Amino acid sequence: VQLQASGGGLVQTGGSLRLSCAASGSIFSINAMGWYRQPPGKERELVAGLTSAGSTIYANSAKGRFTIARDNAKNTVYLQMNSLKPEDTAVYYCNLKLFPRGEYWGQGTQVTVSS
Repeated sequence: VQLQASGGGLVQTGGSLRLSCAASGSIFSINAMGWYRQPPGKERELVAGLTSAGSTIYANSAKGRFTIARDNAKNTVYLQMNSLKPEDTAVYYCNLKLFPRGEYWGQGTQVTVSS
């Protein structure tokens, strides 16, 4: 299983970015897909998650600004990020959990928000 993330970059405060993560390989049953981030000098944290049943979870910092969505046909998960702030600066990682077991990570994509 491979995850290919894209869409990061440099944006000004208040701007938007859309991250994409395409999963490929031996994927039989997806349990959940999501996005995590790791700010400089900090631990990795959950940003948003989406289960196969359609349930979503967002970090408090992401609520109202970020939206996670998935294209089932393409095994791709997206993270639309609006109203970006400097504190959103981090390396963003996509995450895939398979049923009944298996967890995979993308390579990370840098998001930098300038003030």
